[in-house]
Amino acid sequence: MKTNNTSKLTIRRAGDRGHAEHGWLDSWHTFSFADYYDPAQMGYRSLRVINEDIIAPGQGFGMHPHESMEIFTYLIAGELEHQDSMGHGRTIKAGEFQYMSAGDGVLHAERNPGSEAAHLLQIWLTPKQAGGEPRYADLKPAERKSNEPLTLLASATGRDGSLQIRQHADISLGKLSAGALWQHPAHNDRPHLWLQMIQGRVQLAGQTLQAGDAVAIDHSPLRLRADEESEFLLFELE
Repeated sequence: MKTNNTSKLTIRRAGDRGHAEHGWLDSWHTFSFADYYDPAQMGYRSLRVINEDIIAPGQGFGMHPHESMEIFTYLIAGELEHQDSMGHGRTIKAGEFQYMSAGDGVLHAERNPGSEAAHLLQIWLTPKQAGGEPRYADLKPAERKSNEPLTLLASATGRDGSLQIRQHADISLGKLSAGALWQHPAHNDRPHLWLQMIQGRVQLAGQTLQAGDAVAIDHSPLRLRADEESEFLLFELE
């Protein structure tokens, strides 16, 4: 998506995303990915991939390589087992957030070890600079939750207990109760916002956003009203 220094709002509807059904994997692609290609949907700023994946029990992605990519997983439901060539092995559960910086190169595998489907968002950001030592970390947002609508998950500096990443970006988990009104500013150094709905329904500038919908907002505050209890990820980007 092209942007400029004037206020702009672009909605990406859930039903307009690319879709791949592999039997064991049901995947929706916000941006071009694998066999889904749309030259108008190649990412947003440093945000390159948002895949909504549903992985069948006992299935997953075998060991495969990545390099020079910031990779995140937010688990909506179920469990996901992670293994990598750095020696990390971890099973994350619903509501947890996982980060892997591929750096100069890393191998990893992700598998659903549970008896129910694993429902997740897989997210890639391009790093500020290529290379570096690979990294792995994860966190439980619920353990850091305050009374604020946003919980900061990742940032360039690792401030406020967030995961430190290799991009000048903030990634936050937002939760609003039914009827809540909320406004969030666009910062001068991160004026491009991407909101990815996880569940619920909110109103934004006369538009209804539901699970799977997303919106890009350039150089403008974010103003939401929640029609029902809602959850989303917010990306603040250069």
